[in-house]
Amino acid sequence: MFLVVLFLVSCTQVFQKTKNLQIHNRQYITVLGTAQDAGYPQINCQKSCCLSYHEGKVEKKLISCLGLIDLQAKKKWLFDATPDITQQIQNLSNHLETASVIDGVFLTHAHIGHYTGLMYFGREAMGATQVPVYTMPKMKSYLETNGPWSQLVALKNIQLKTLNHNAAVDLTSGLKVTPFLVPHRDEFSETVGYKIEGKNKSALFIPDINKWQLWEKDIVAEVKKVDYAFLDATFFKDGEIPRPMSEVPHPFIVETAKLFETEDRFTKNKVIFIHFNHSNPALQESNTLKDSLKAKGFQFAEEGMSVGL
Repeated sequence: MFLVVLFLVSCTQVFQKTKNLQIHNRQYITVLGTAQDAGYPQINCQKSCCLSYHEGKVEKKLISCLGLIDLQAKKKWLFDATPDITQQIQNLSNHLETASVIDGVFLTHAHIGHYTGLMYFGREAMGATQVPVYTMPKMKSYLETNGPWSQLVALKNIQLKTLNHNAAVDLTSGLKVTPFLVPHRDEFSETVGYKIEGKNKSALFIPDINKWQLWEKDIVAEVKKVDYAFLDATFFKDGEIPRPMSEVPHPFIVETAKLFETEDRFTKNKVIFIHFNHSNPALQESNTLKDSLKAKGFQFAEEGMSVGL
């Protein structure tokens, strides 16, 4: 009986409260948002999923974003600059308040929920000075040659730093970030996921990808190499929205879960679903589909939850 209890406890410790993390982990990731690019509630949505918010039954959900913190080095970073960046930077400052508002932003791609928050660094808002923004080459060119983003570069509100596929960036002692290309709708830029490695543990962050089978890597094998994997969970299953879902291809949660079906609970427990569309029942606190996957060990990201590195 003791062994059974010990197993269940070990498999449910992916998320911890930040206060407890600070005792044992000087480096950690915190979830600053979980919703798809357009947030929750979504604009002009009169469906029951958004009506619940307007009736005061559920809270607003911020757009998918991670914060990375190194308490010893007194530095912090954002993964994606969302339209909710004002609140997300404030929430990150609650973890670590420093002279610099942020020590850098890592962008995944040029879809609205992942980079447009950069506008708040401009002179109409913060008037920031050389905030480091880490981008892939095509994304860098897009920001440099298209307004209003080019103005941020010209006025030195942001300082673009070029990333390369599979080339690690050392941030502090024992903390590094590695971008890797993933297939997505790359109208204006490449799309990358990130591997975040601390002194003791590592994590994947892949908020957007077309379908797992289109990627050159095996997602199950990649998850096994890390301790946590924040994965694209835009839609729960096919038919969720009233238009051809091939127009917005993402791996459905049920598809991802199927790939891990024969894996043990320890491996399933590494999967942390994130980036939920407003129509996704995973945004609800409790749902039959969501609860059934949680019972198997899968995790669902929540704002304010943290994982130690």
